[in-house]
Amino acid sequence: MLRIAVQSKGRLFEDTMRLLNEADIKIGSGKRTLLVQASNFPLEVLYLRDDDIPQNVATGIADIGVVGENEYVERGEDAEVICRLGFSRCRLSLAIPKSVEYNGPSWFNGKKIATSYPNILRKYLDDNGISAEIHVITGSVEICPGIGLADAIFDIVSSGSTLISNNLREVERVMDSEALLIACKGMDKDKKALLDEMMFRFEAVRNAEDKKYIRMNVPNNRIDEIISVLPGLKSPTIIPLADKDWCSVHTVLDEKRFWEIIGKLKELGAQGILVTPIEKMIL
Repeated sequence: MLRIAVQSKGRLFEDTMRLLNEADIKIGSGKRTLLVQASNFPLEVLYLRDDDIPQNVATGIADIGVVGENEYVERGEDAEVICRLGFSRCRLSLAIPKSVEYNGPSWFNGKKIATSYPNILRKYLDDNGISAEIHVITGSVEICPGIGLADAIFDIVSSGSTLISNNLREVERVMDSEALLIACKGMDKDKKALLDEMMFRFEAVRNAEDKKYIRMNVPNNRIDEIISVLPGLKSPTIIPLADKDWCSVHTVLDEKRFWEIIGKLKELGAQGILVTPIEKMIL
C-alpha cells in the first residue's frame, strides 16, 4: 500500500483530488477522516496541513506527498522531488502599501516585513544585501501593514485580489511556485512499482491537457497541403472514404493553436471537421 500525503483543504486539495480522479484512482468523497483508502488502487490518502507534508514525507510517515513548492523550499526537508505537477501555480512576492513610494529593493532596509516564509525571505534579503526585520506570522499576513504590525509583507500571490482588497501592491516577485510530487528516499521496490504505475497514469492525464482530437474530410488533391499545417504527434492518420476523391484525416491539435489551424484547414478545403476532447493520452 502506497501512502500519499495531501493538503486537507484549499485549492491544492481540490487540484490533487481532481488529478487522482482523472487517473481513475477513486477516493471516497463522503465524511473525510485523517486516513482514507482508495477503492480501486493500493493507495491511501493522509490528509495533513500543507506545512506538515514535507516533514511527514521525509520521515517516511507518508511515502509520497503533493505539496506547494513554496512549502517544500521553506521547510528544507530531505525529501525527493519526483515531478512538477503543473497546477496550483502561485508566486511569493513582497508587497507594500499602495500609498508608499517605492524605489527598489533597498527600500526594505530597516523595515519590518511580516511573513509565513521566513527562510525564503531571509535568503532573498541576504542575497540582495538588505537588512530588514522579519516578523513571523502564521495567520492573515496581508492585514499586518494596515494595523501597524509591519511595513510590508512577503506572502503567496495568486490573482492579486487579496493584495488589492488590503490596499497593498506587489513590488518584488521573489519565487514562482507550483504543486510538486515529493517522495521519501529509500522507498522499497514494491512501493516504487506502485509509484511508477501512478506516475504512468498521471502522465497520460497530463499529456491530454489542452489537446483536441480532430477528424475531417479532405479532398485527395489537397492532402499534402493540409498535412503540412497539421502539427500532429507523429503523422496524421489518413483513411479512404467511399468517395474515391476524398479521405478522412485524423490528428491531435493543441487547443492554444486550434482556431488558427482550423481556419487554415477550411481554406484548404477540409470539410465536416469534428472536434473531440481527450481524457488521456499515452505517448
